[in-house]
Amino acid sequence: MIFRILAFSLLLAMPALAQRLVDPSKVAPEHREAAEKRRAEQLRQMDCAKKADTEKVLPRDRTAFLIHCLEAEPGKQ
Repeated sequence: MIFRILAFSLLLAMPALAQRLVDPSKVAPEHREAAEKRRAEQLRQMDCAKKADTEKVLPRDRTAFLIHCLEAEPGKQ
């Protein structure tokens, strides 16, 4: 019983469902421009998340911090 609970909690804790970075070279040529834009957006989001971690933003304030960070960053779409 305890083993099942432990195994289930480990499955939930794994970041297996996280999105991977888009690789524009592995996308069909007609969709490459969109893939490059998506990758740039993912990198901006990751950068803002790292800033939030560095500044030790509280979980309740994290969404507001990320939104503000993404709006303030150059290269905004």
